[in-house]
Amino acid sequence: MATPTSPLRLFGYCRVSTDNQREEGTIALQETALADFCKAQGYELVRTYKDEGVSGAKELDNRPGLAELFDRLEQDSSVAGVLIYKLDRLARDLYLQEHLIRKLAQMGRRILSTKEPDLDSTDPIRKAFRQFMGTVSELEKAFITMRLSGGRINKARKGGYAGGGVALGYKAEDKELAIDKGQADTVRLIFSLRRKRAGYRAIARTLNAQGIPTARGGDWHGGTVRYILHNPIYKGRLAYKGVRTERPDLAYNTKAKAIAV
Repeated sequence: MATPTSPLRLFGYCRVSTDNQREEGTIALQETALADFCKAQGYELVRTYKDEGVSGAKELDNRPGLAELFDRLEQDSSVAGVLIYKLDRLARDLYLQEHLIRKLAQMGRRILSTKEPDLDSTDPIRKAFRQFMGTVSELEKAFITMRLSGGRINKARKGGYAGGGVALGYKAEDKELAIDKGQADTVRLIFSLRRKRAGYRAIARTLNAQGIPTARGGDWHGGTVRYILHNPIYKGRLAYKGVRTERPDLAYNTKAKAIAV
């Protein structure tokens, strides 16, 4: 740990989620605030860890920047704690917030904020205030999620792409779906093999034998093939949270000639 005569050495942590950047500011804004705070207080900002486009409600394993920060804390005893822009950058979930603060305390490390003083205080009033702020942050996250969900449902009702994973044979362009011509033959091959009464596993073996990757670049399995064959999007039907719309422009002609088997 830092000696009384040496500057307090801190790791910084910044986070912003893609969906509500306007509410949270940018990573650059947070980094600047951390650097200015350390300069004003005479602290040393050793390194800043970042998670971009990551929800504050996600566990530690889903936040690589935060996970790396804790790994480095275990390796470097000279770092006295973690500096954040404000409490909701650490977490928007109260349970996760308190879990992370307790974990830092168990490691003998401090948690500091450029916006809220004495976050790691053991004073009951300060602790209650911190937890209250965590509850407020969690509520704000719920309202943001509700607004985003409402906007996506409205978009889905109009036949638009409301988000989520992109199926094989499609691509997302300017927040809209379109057929991916580079993957079109793979989709047609799957349906062609099925029309010849090939089973799901047999189709998967054929695709793997031909070196054709899945949408994520992995190997094919029977379950993956089954998902594609039963996905209504290939018939031009979109579904999002109970909203169903017809999109003929996204329908595949699954009876078209496929690449050679």
